Amino acid sequence: MGEPLVEGRDGANDPGARPGRHEARADPADRADRDAPAGGPAGGEPDARGGRGARDAPGAAGAGTGAEAAAPVVGTGPGDAPATGGGADTAPGPGSDSASDSTPDTASGADSGGAPPPGGRRPRRRWDRRRAVAVAAGAVLLAAAGGALSYGLGGGTPESEASSGLPPATTEVARETISDVETTSGELGFGPASTASSGAGGTLTHVPGTGDEVGRGETLFEVDTVPVTVMYGDEPAYRAMSVGAEGADVEQLEKNLGKLGYDGFTVDSSFTEGTAAAVMEWQDDRGLEVTGTVEPGSVLFAPGAVRVDSLAAEEGDKVQPGAPVLDYTGTEKLVTTELEPADQRLIEDGGEVEVTLPDGQTVAGEVEEATTVIEPATEQQEAQTLIEVVVALEGEDAQEAAADYPLAAVDVEFVSETREDVLTVPIAALMALSEGGFGLEVVDGSTTSYVPVETGLFADGKVEVSGEGITEGTVVGMPR
Repeated sequence: MGEPLVEGRDGANDPGARPGRHEARADPADRADRDAPAGGPAGGEPDARGGRGARDAPGAAGAGTGAEAAAPVVGTGPGDAPATGGGADTAPGPGSDSASDSTPDTASGADSGGAPPPGGRRPRRRWDRRRAVAVAAGAVLLAAAGGALSYGLGGGTPESEASSGLPPATTEVARETISDVETTSGELGFGPASTASSGAGGTLTHVPGTGDEVGRGETLFEVDTVPVTVMYGDEPAYRAMSVGAEGADVEQLEKNLGKLGYDGFTVDSSFTEGTAAAVMEWQDDRGLEVTGTVEPGSVLFAPGAVRVDSLAAEEGDKVQPGAPVLDYTGTEKLVTTELEPADQRLIEDGGEVEVTLPDGQTVAGEVEEATTVIEPATEQQEAQTLIEVVVALEGEDAQEAAADYPLAAVDVEFVSETREDVLTVPIAALMALSEGGFGLEVVDGSTTSYVPVETGLFADGKVEVSGEGITEGTVVGMPR
């Protein structure tokens, strides 16, 4: 009855190895000898450490799909043939019933000479990744890491028999804090612009200059010498407000009147006679017709002071009701960046981010707004769905640091999850187990054993792990 074979990290089975052990790993010089032309020292001769020539051509493991392509699983039952990831013939292990029983079941596409698997990731747009972030799962994740192989554990036991062959490299289990971090390129400016339109037809008798800032109670532009006044608020001026009107827009108007020094009314959602009296006083001060009614075209509500971004019409131009006059933004510096829909996890309203300015200084930011946008198709690329994210710079210090840059390219670092004080190993140390899940090859002196582990957060080339006997400082195997 055949004994179980455990495939080595270099992908070869040693016909001279003891049953139940995995082969000694060949070093890079051995590999070079094995790859020499026929007639050279490679020639399928056993190497100095007892192994045979490598069976897998570079990249052959990617010939299949899913877990089978990423980490070929070795058969573990008596008389089972190992299922390889592709490549040349494999000699039967000692104790096999027959040569035919040991014939490998080679994955399709192994002779492709290392061609990359189909369906590779489309290049990401506008991304400037500084850190590799592992977010995939299962065998696809292991293929991306490039270091995980598959080991069979015979009989379903949690650990394999101790082996005298040591892995080609080792590392220690660390205890640390890891974060799922993504860095994208962004644009420092004043954020997306909004359009101010004329509420009445006539001639533009005053327009501001590009870059001008206009605050509460000040004139944005004039039509036939009638000013349009800036007030603060999120509700648009969509209707005439007069005695008897109720709503959030009325309360917003009353707050502004109070800030401008008018009184005699209660700030609430009701437009009363007291409100009308305050409005008439304000209209008189502004040189408007005194009616006690606020017409929708006479006020522009904005979240705060506005900065004129561009002009759509010039002084002296004729305009119709609803015609655009200018585009405006806020006066504080903001950062605009784009993410792909798959990175939705990074976005949280009010979530904290870090912005790196052109001089290398980092400042704190906060997600202020996220909007899904569709970029139309062009001759060079298909239509794309993206998430436009607006980040506010927090505090006066951040605004002052950004003040020297009217427009600039910056880096924006998003953190979606952080795990503190956890055990971690490089992702490449993981191995896919034939009975499912992942494991580590634990090194104890001159022997090794395969220990199943639970995985947690994947981030920055590392993975959170836990398992029986896995502690800080545990030595585990790594691929060459």
